[in-house]
Amino acid sequence: MRDSQPVEEYGQLVPKLIVFGVIVGVIAGIGAILFRAMIGGIHNLAFFGIFSLAYDANQHTLTSPFGLFIVLVPVAGALGVAWLVKTFAPEAKGHGVPEVIGAIYYQKGRIRPSVALVKSLASALSIGTGGSVGREGPIIQIGAAFGSTLAQWTHLPEWQRIALIACGAGGGIAATFNTPLGGILFAVELIMTEISPRTLAPMILSVVTATAVGRLYFGDSPSFVIPSLELGMHQSFAPEVLVAYLILGVIQGLGAVVLIRGIYGFEDFFERLPGNYYSRHAAGMLLVGLLMLGLHSHYGHYYVQGVGYATIQDILDGQLTAPGLLLILLVAKLLATSLTLGSGASGGVFSPSMFIGACLGAAFAYAVRALFPELPLDPIACAVMGMAGMVAGGTGAALTIMVMILEMTHEYQAVLPLILVVGAAHGMRRLIMQDNLYSMKLSRRGQPVPQSLHTPWMLLRSIGDLADTPTKEGAKPLRDSACFHQVLRLEGEVRALWPAGGPKAIPALVQPPDTPVFDAVAHLRSAGAAAVVITATGRPQDPALAALTLEEIAHHGHVPPAYLRPRRRQRR
Repeated sequence: MRDSQPVEEYGQLVPKLIVFGVIVGVIAGIGAILFRAMIGGIHNLAFFGIFSLAYDANQHTLTSPFGLFIVLVPVAGALGVAWLVKTFAPEAKGHGVPEVIGAIYYQKGRIRPSVALVKSLASALSIGTGGSVGREGPIIQIGAAFGSTLAQWTHLPEWQRIALIACGAGGGIAATFNTPLGGILFAVELIMTEISPRTLAPMILSVVTATAVGRLYFGDSPSFVIPSLELGMHQSFAPEVLVAYLILGVIQGLGAVVLIRGIYGFEDFFERLPGNYYSRHAAGMLLVGLLMLGLHSHYGHYYVQGVGYATIQDILDGQLTAPGLLLILLVAKLLATSLTLGSGASGGVFSPSMFIGACLGAAFAYAVRALFPELPLDPIACAVMGMAGMVAGGTGAALTIMVMILEMTHEYQAVLPLILVVGAAHGMRRLIMQDNLYSMKLSRRGQPVPQSLHTPWMLLRSIGDLADTPTKEGAKPLRDSACFHQVLRLEGEVRALWPAGGPKAIPALVQPPDTPVFDAVAHLRSAGAAAVVITATGRPQDPALAALTLEEIAHHGHVPPAYLRPRRRQRR
């Protein structure tokens, strides 16, 4: 049954929702603090056998006294994560953000209250015991779960539930990175289904509140200490430098494709293995433990364990300058992240994306400078741009990461290179594959979601205005029907449509030309048809004026065709 709401409420600010948005912001900020404390406690206990919440992710973990047995620490964490997920909340498995988006589009904004607690425990276990995942996705899901729970407890309508989910997601990002503008844009770009004063006001206040709470505990500094970039006027606007940044963006886009396919390729691989969730996840994390130990033995640090901020900070400080080592760390992190998430861990992809992007960007700059010493290409700047490019290409959050980088660096001269790298990376990934790290998980479940923000004005127009493919009638399919739709009749009534260039006829409904596209889609979904034939009065005996397929409606409305078709049974 649909949620009811007064007609006069539409478009107006709701004071109660604004108050709830502030409450969600407070909880998101506190959640970020507690979650990081949990990670620290589990990490210190797992790696050193001591109980302490003190943990600086920007500093490398010291050598564990457990020696070779350190490889079993990720395995122990995997068993704990598997038990939590299987016993209490299957939604806690994976990145976190896809589950939030799926709840918005397929569960009317309802997220179970237990998800926040289980997700925090499972993700803290994954990260604290060495899993190669980020803490941002879990914090987003934790904040979103509280927003949804508060909305359900107070019986808010669906659009307000979704607004509070966006409050929690944006607040979580802002509190984690100390980037309030980035948090706002993340909610707008990936979470919100309506952008209007009535939804923006509570979300913005939630982000401000979460950021303030986070700063009270973490301080006012960003997640990374980024030195001043060597981006003077010449470095920012020289044509040869801009070409280099454009090439870097293309490479980052290709890297994002490899990251996406790596994670889901390993997920398919582990699902095919004999055994159960416990054994598969334990096997994957054993490999991560061995990789972690191997890096420590050869290079002195565990490097790929946890969020990887310490390695990113090394790159930004100019301590990692060998292109070969940077590429080794890149491949190791890609493999560790794919093993961790593919085998069933709980954690985000934001941090691994930044790690891989920083390694790739810095390696690119050092290699180019070795070949062209006269080219004024700053490796630190390329590392920063690489972080942005990989996140934009991998997650689709292009505007979010651009603003977050500017908030972290305060370097206005970085704007032009940043736009080039992010735009090229995002565009390259979209040329190769439509889905990003978040939407891919939903598409694999049979839950397509829109990949763009747009107004629904096209869906409110009449079907007669949209039909632009020539239409003919006939009793049998014509061989040369590649340029027009052919209406097929049986006993004088419209029964099917052979679409232009289509391999076969598809079932069709008949509608008058003034039917709104939105209503036509509803009728098609209800009847299981894939096309609408337009007649003057909407009767199947009348001459056909035009025809529209679902694919054409989706193209005009910028909506995935699968999203308009009747929903099939979902698989987890």
